[in-house]
Amino acid sequence: MLSEKSAETVRATLPAVGAAVGDIAELFYTKLFAAHPELLRDLFNRGNQNAGLQKQALAGSIAAFATHLVAHPDTRPDVMLNRIAHKHASLGVTRGQYEVVHRHLFAAIAEILGEAVTPDVAAAWDEVYWLMANALIAIEERLYAEQQVLAGDVWRPWTVTARVEETADCTTFHLAPADGSPAPGFAAGQYVSVQVGLPDGARQIRQYSLSCAPGSPVRTITVKRIHGPAAAGPDGEVSNHLHAAVAVGDTLRVSAPYGDLVLRGGAAPVLLASAGIGCTPMLSMLEHLAETGHPSPVTVLHADRSPADHALRADHRALTYKLADGTARFWYEADAEPGDGEGLMDLADVAVAPGTRAYLCGPLPFMRAVRAQLLAKGVPAADIHYEVFGPDLWLASA
Repeated sequence: MLSEKSAETVRATLPAVGAAVGDIAELFYTKLFAAHPELLRDLFNRGNQNAGLQKQALAGSIAAFATHLVAHPDTRPDVMLNRIAHKHASLGVTRGQYEVVHRHLFAAIAEILGEAVTPDVAAAWDEVYWLMANALIAIEERLYAEQQVLAGDVWRPWTVTARVEETADCTTFHLAPADGSPAPGFAAGQYVSVQVGLPDGARQIRQYSLSCAPGSPVRTITVKRIHGPAAAGPDGEVSNHLHAAVAVGDTLRVSAPYGDLVLRGGAAPVLLASAGIGCTPMLSMLEHLAETGHPSPVTVLHADRSPADHALRADHRALTYKLADGTARFWYEADAEPGDGEGLMDLADVAVAPGTRAYLCGPLPFMRAVRAQLLAKGVPAADIHYEVFGPDLWLASA
């Protein structure tokens, strides 16, 4: 709960801080990495830093949290906090790192806003920061306890037992604990972090959804190789490394499973909508629904560049056919086959059963468009859930 005095100060200064929060975030990261270069090398995603995405996510989350506090001082934006906490837990973030962030963030605030940062203003925003930080710390420590790991110690060695080239740019890696111990359980839709050693000595981390069902005897991740001008640099360095350098028998450092986009229990109708590599958590959910004999309608929707680019396409169809009441619809921008849609996903003639719970994963513009179509069809906003690969710019600005 934000104190009444601080709430007044934050409300009065929020427009100025909000206008400068992008500059504050940029200077913060400059200061943080100058003092702790190991954080950029081994913890933060260099691709997101290079593209400015992490700066946008940080700025948006701080502004969203502060806005919520002044509008609803007796509550917390738990959806946003849970999403961030799961990502932090998958990276092994610890309590002490919040002290480091606080030091450099407030140095950046003071430098950007100058004399506007009076003692009262500094105290009010300090209160905002620690309300957010302590809430995240509490959630993260609960998540660590649930996985029976020490705070931050989320890594285990896993052996690559097989790799399958799904498309020209997507490969599925089959993984098993290197020590032969049982694999930790997970919920359909969750992801793991994978840490790899790169030629420059960095140990970069990326998150990949588990594309298998929770009851599967193996764990699988399906990795899309990132192309483009910076494919060999930060934007695609981990995916390219996995594709080019990781073979059967190699060992990867893999985190415990985390993620708050999970398939809920019950017999409600389900809609799974994905685009591109966003199919991976949907495949985990779909396989689980098929294995457990889900009795209600399950609508499976996917959009891609072409059938040849659609990773796990055969599994997408085969698992749908195993359901008591399953329907699959695919859209392709090129080379659509008879029965498939052409162009972007269009739900105009897609039947959505009453009480449907929808799960979305793919690029942000895709999910915005699908969500709008679902809302127009009467699906309540509370029943539309999503996963974003990378910094969550949607939630932070919502």
